[in-house]
Order: sequence, then structure tokens, then C-alpha cells
Amino acid sequence: MELIARGRDADVYALDGAKVLRRYRHGGPTELEARLMEHLAARGYPVPQVYGFTDTDLVLERLTGPTMLDELARRPWRVGSLGRALGRLHDRLHALPAPQWLPRRFATADDDRVLHLDLHPGNVLLTRRGPVVIDWRNAGAGDPAADLAMTLVTVGGAEVSGPAARLGRSLFVRGLRKGCRIDPEGRVGEAIEARLADPNLTAAEAAWLRRHAGGRTGRRGR
Repeated sequence: MELIARGRDADVYALDGAKVLRRYRHGGPTELEARLMEHLAARGYPVPQVYGFTDTDLVLERLTGPTMLDELARRPWRVGSLGRALGRLHDRLHALPAPQWLPRRFATADDDRVLHLDLHPGNVLLTRRGPVVIDWRNAGAGDPAADLAMTLVTVGGAEVSGPAARLGRSLFVRGLRKGCRIDPEGRVGEAIEARLADPNLTAAEAAWLRRHAGGRTGRRGR
């Protein structure tokens, strides 16, 4: 099999022109992930088609197109529009009530919604049919504000170099907030705590999160 992509906890191999194999190095919630993608696809949310799974592997539709992150690097003048597009993907997802079998991550007092919890530009592929969201390993049910907060702290803590890249990130975040109707402020502290628990963080990412934690962690709202 041809290795075509490598993430922090999984590798992606080409099976043929229509399918890929996503293999988790240490196993993962593949049955839950497959079930959720099928659930979302049936409701019109853009996800890869699922063909099968094992304890470690998912066989998925092979998608053609750059990630949103790659597109930002190649066409930085699109930063605002891509940020707004990511915001709209959040809103579309959070319009969907969570199924009862989806684990609760950031529970609410009201109806829980489907949360991706890793919805950053590297997990959106820009295909001919539009943006498609991948990597549902961390998904859960809960408060949409937590999902957007996770995206903001993930993007904010990403390693970039140079003033141009930092400006681009700021403009992307501004576009994201404009494209999304949710106010994430009350969940930022919890999102930072959750990110700090990720064993795949780099030292620079962890340092950024600790600097921005301040009095937020362990606190919800103001």
C-alpha cells in the first residue's frame, strides 16, 4: 500500500483510486467514528463515505483536493473567506442534535449537539463537491461553544514563524468568528485544559496553551 498521509496518531494509505485506508497506530474508536460519519452523511453533512472498519482501520472514500491548511499556504489572500467557510461548517454541524449513543464531552443543560472537537484547517479537504470534514476520532456530544473554543485554541497554538504568518492566523481567526454564530468565550478554559491533556502536543504548543490559560482553566463563563 502507498502511504499518502501521516498524522499524529494515524497513517493513510491509498487502496485504489476510490478508497483509502486510515490506520490508527495504537487503535481507536473506529466503530463509533464510522457510525457517526454514516449518521452525518445521512443528514447532509459533508464527510467521507465509509466502506468498512476494523479495530484499527477505517476504509474510506478517497477524496481529491488540498486541505484548507494547504490552501492557506498556497493562496494566503483567501484567508478571510476560508476562515468564514470553517465557521459555516461549525454552524452546519451544530444544527444537528447528537444521537444518544455519542459520548458526552462538554455537556449542556439543553439539547446536546454533535461536536467534532478537532475541526481545524488540516481536517477540512477542499474537494470539487465542496469542503469535506475528516478525522472524527475525538467527536462527542455537548455544547457547540466548546467545539469552536477547541478550534480557536488549536489554531492559536499552532506553530507559525514570521510576522506574515502570525498576521494570517489573526485574519483567519477573525474570519472564523464572523462565519460562525457561536460565542465560545465560556468554554475556552475547558478547551485549553483538554488540549493540554493531548499527548501529541509539541513543546511549543503546550507552552502557548499554558501562557494563555491564565485564570481561565477550571472556570466556565464569567
